[in-house]
Amino acid sequence: MQTSSPAYGTPEDAIAKDIHSTEHGERVGRERLPKPEKVDGQSRILWEYMLPVIVFHLLIPLAFLPYFFSWWGVLFLPLGNYIFTSIGIGAGYHRLLTHRGFKCPKWFEYLLAALGVCSFQDSPARWVLVHRVHHQHSDHQPDPHTPRVSAFWAHMGWLFIDNRDLSTSAAYERYVRDLMRDPFYFWLQRGMNWVWFYAAHAVLVFATGLLVGWLWTGTGAGTLQVGLQWLFWGVIMRTVFTWHVTWGINSFAHMWGYRNYETREDSRNNWLFALLTNGEGWHNNHHADPRSAQHGHRWWEVDVTYITLAVLEKLGVISDLVRPNTAALDRKSLAA
Repeated sequence: MQTSSPAYGTPEDAIAKDIHSTEHGERVGRERLPKPEKVDGQSRILWEYMLPVIVFHLLIPLAFLPYFFSWWGVLFLPLGNYIFTSIGIGAGYHRLLTHRGFKCPKWFEYLLAALGVCSFQDSPARWVLVHRVHHQHSDHQPDPHTPRVSAFWAHMGWLFIDNRDLSTSAAYERYVRDLMRDPFYFWLQRGMNWVWFYAAHAVLVFATGLLVGWLWTGTGAGTLQVGLQWLFWGVIMRTVFTWHVTWGINSFAHMWGYRNYETREDSRNNWLFALLTNGEGWHNNHHADPRSAQHGHRWWEVDVTYITLAVLEKLGVISDLVRPNTAALDRKSLAA
């Protein structure tokens, strides 16, 4: 591990720097908290978020029907989780766009962001805004999804009720000015274009399945069945799976696990969700050193996403990969 992190040398770096507010500088007890202030009786239900979640979950029983079940479809879960969640969300949305933990050409940044959109976890700008607010106010009332409200609230409930503090132009200007001034991210945010982007990728997966089905079976019925299996496992089931493992970082990784470092919130290293997310679950490590793109700090804390980034750095695709700041971490260490 390197002894220090590179300085914030660009306006984007300065915005991406995690804001640790002096208002919440000390860790508090584990008492229950109310929902964020602007989640109240005036807040509308976000049906545009709730309905897709309901529909996708209602489709899960199709997995047990022989027509839809296939073992190669099941393989789409770990494969899709790695491509769209670990690389798209973990490397793209999180370690690059939120924390600027490495540098890369714009074409590669956009590729990572596009993969993240295909996880159906909101636009890059909205995702980054929420996560930066989370780091500023972790496990205090303004935190959008602390489990101190409730485990369900942290896991998914917060998605379905409008937090008006996060919906203003001022919030976007303060937290994601770097993204909103980029034409690609602005386009994705505008008019829910990110949803149409996700839909286009679903059509592409279905079309690829139809082609494979035709080559595999040579019949119309077989072609349709394989196409629907690819759509079901490669899009719907994969999306539901990656929703829950990502949401689990907000909920379970702030409730159960161990801590390597003293931080001002309840972050935990949760080995189960670290495995399911290929490294995101080493969450206490991340909160102790948010800029670092390496979340696994102990030899057993396997971080597949970081390993992928380290390989890409060796290949010259990315650069300036931020490693843990050992000097700062030593001061926070809970090791005896």
